[in-house]
Amino acid sequence: MQKKLSDLFSNWDQLNTAANEWQNRTLAEAFQQDTNRAARFSVTAAGLQLDYSKNHVDENTLSQLVAAAEQADLSGAIKRLMRGDHVNNTEDRPALHSALRYLGEASTEEEKAVAATLEKMAGLIDSVHSGEWKGYTGEKITDVVNIGIGGSDLGPRMVTKALTPFHTGHVNVHFVANVDGAEIYDLTRKLNPASTLFLVASKSFSTLETLENSLTARKWMLDSGCAQDQLKHHFVAISSKVDKAVEFGIDAENVYPLWDWVGGRYSLWSAIGMPIAFAVGMENFNKLRAGAGAMDQHFATAPLDKNIPVLMGLLMFWYSNFLGTDTQAILPYAYHLQLLPAYLQQLEMESNGKSVTRDGVKVDYQTGSIVWGTEGTNGQHSFHQLLHQGTTMVPIDFIATLQAHHPIAHQHKYLFANCVAQSQALMTGRDLATTEAELRAAGVSEEEIASLAPHKVHPGNRPSNVILMEKLTPETLGALIAAYEHKVYTLGVLWNINSYDQWGVELGKLLGTHIANAITTTDIPGDWDSSTQTLVRKFNEANKSL
Repeated sequence: MQKKLSDLFSNWDQLNTAANEWQNRTLAEAFQQDTNRAARFSVTAAGLQLDYSKNHVDENTLSQLVAAAEQADLSGAIKRLMRGDHVNNTEDRPALHSALRYLGEASTEEEKAVAATLEKMAGLIDSVHSGEWKGYTGEKITDVVNIGIGGSDLGPRMVTKALTPFHTGHVNVHFVANVDGAEIYDLTRKLNPASTLFLVASKSFSTLETLENSLTARKWMLDSGCAQDQLKHHFVAISSKVDKAVEFGIDAENVYPLWDWVGGRYSLWSAIGMPIAFAVGMENFNKLRAGAGAMDQHFATAPLDKNIPVLMGLLMFWYSNFLGTDTQAILPYAYHLQLLPAYLQQLEMESNGKSVTRDGVKVDYQTGSIVWGTEGTNGQHSFHQLLHQGTTMVPIDFIATLQAHHPIAHQHKYLFANCVAQSQALMTGRDLATTEAELRAAGVSEEEIASLAPHKVHPGNRPSNVILMEKLTPETLGALIAAYEHKVYTLGVLWNINSYDQWGVELGKLLGTHIANAITTTDIPGDWDSSTQTLVRKFNEANKSL
């Protein structure tokens, strides 16, 4: 049995009809017919403006998409999410990341736990920044290294980079994630163990990559002369397993909690965000939370057709399930947002990369778009060729700021101009007649025009959003991240899937453990496929002298 998306929506035929109508219309024509289109298809909230006017939607399309959201009971689903219902049905848990950035008076047990943890975290940040916290030789901490992976790395790493203009300079913050020893080896060669503090971020305190890197860090500290009982001055843990952290050598007072009601990829607002706070200070960390909280409020209260995360979700639902796209490009025209696409890859693909419904029924429709991208203008000199003239239509989110933090104003002008120009060029394109006329005006011969013109045609009619903010600040960044979080949930509701579990990451990890054991013992199971057996034997042969 398979679940059909058409079974979920009574206006399926109307949506298909609308999609077919857009096959015979262009976005350029839509702008010509409606001079007020940009204002009509824009929404502002929480310091962000979403201009979605360069998308294949009109009033009828939007009303049909909103009707689909209403049939999926999206408004009810939003209420269930925000009040802490167990929306993660396969693990029987709520998804209360919104409680992590709630700034009002704590009333629920979750809010009280968050407030207590953040207060304790503020004390740690202050003691390190002030120099009160000392290393094993009495030196001030100068470098903080976050050891984590996935949600314990991507979010904090991205935000720490994004908020570079707000770094206090009290400490240098670094990140280690990969189990490849090259990452931690290269980093520790640059650090002084006597002035380095490690943050071990792992809910289970047993995640392979984090555990191995932490053991390597501990050995580095011990080899440098740090006594076992002095490790407590150099290690802090964010984990739900206090006993394992203490066994490792971390003082129980230096273990900060994680809770089952927050998934890793939604956890940067918790103690997992400690490296962010070390870099920018607790005041700016709380501003980041406040920006996300403002977007939470908007998501919870705004009408569906004026709701930024809902509109972002509806548009990708439209493109994925009616217009045949399977990827989305995230193109931030802000150097400090260069890690945002990588962060959103986990947020979106780990959340919605599912092939069964919430009830475990296999779907026959696309879920979970592939997310990719890089910062502008770098991408213009690589993959933008495909965006403009390739055979694949890729919906795009352009993200831009009106003002920069740096004083090089003329370069920011060119950055912003390029962002707008890419969005415009993708929408308008350049037809054959215009191309030929431009070549003639340049004095090109008719023979050359006939040969060259087809190669210079841009089909146009390529969709994009522009997400605009006055300036990249903790508040606007928090709102931006929360908007994408809620976009993911919106899509999960429309597709009737669970956006908050991630069983798909488990099998590879399990088999990786089996293969590591086979390498260690050289006992290779005979029922493994011949490729796996051969690869393990080759590794053992290459490393037999170790």
